[in-house]
Amino acid sequence: MAESSYLTATAEAYDAVAEIYADFVRDSLDRLPMDRAVIAAFAECVRTAGARPVAEAGCGPGYMTAHLRDLGLDAFGMDLSPAMIDLAREAYPDLRFEVGSMDALDLADGELGGLLSWYSAIHIPPQELPPYLTEFSRVLAPGGYLLIGFFESEGGPVVSFDHKVTTAYRWPIDDLAELARKADFVEVARMLREPLEDERFRRGHLLMRRQ
Repeated sequence: MAESSYLTATAEAYDAVAEIYADFVRDSLDRLPMDRAVIAAFAECVRTAGARPVAEAGCGPGYMTAHLRDLGLDAFGMDLSPAMIDLAREAYPDLRFEVGSMDALDLADGELGGLLSWYSAIHIPPQELPPYLTEFSRVLAPGGYLLIGFFESEGGPVVSFDHKVTTAYRWPIDDLAELARKADFVEVARMLREPLEDERFRRGHLLMRRQ
């Protein structure tokens, strides 16, 4: 699938379910203490490193960007889906949200102190992921932090699955960490969480620092 095709398909798929998806995820962190803990660690690392802004790449309806703000970060969000951005702006009018693609961020080199990709890179075909990590590295200042949340493949290879919105991929955590290393990141920490009763797959979280 050509890059423009999967980007268009992803944007259109999320546009079509934007309101349903926003209702589904709005309070999702309330029952996820382990996820909240790794996000809090990311926020503390960013605050300790300096006062640069933080971007959420693939912010959806904005609830995670707002959570980063509540953790004391100067956060803003971007997403492929115009419908999602409209919902985010409506729900959080005090925050900045822009339509954009994660592979071509409208940001200067080294502008950010942190970047969050919370289950947003899951729709990128595996062969296309390295340029995204390179772009994340470009916009982060040296010493800046990247946190990626994703579905883990539980020891197997990268594999596609029938995500409820559009095709997504599960990654072995070691393989994803190695790709990030090639994009000039150093691993700081990782967290694997087993699925809850109503979840299908193990969740992976990688916290990395830009060299």
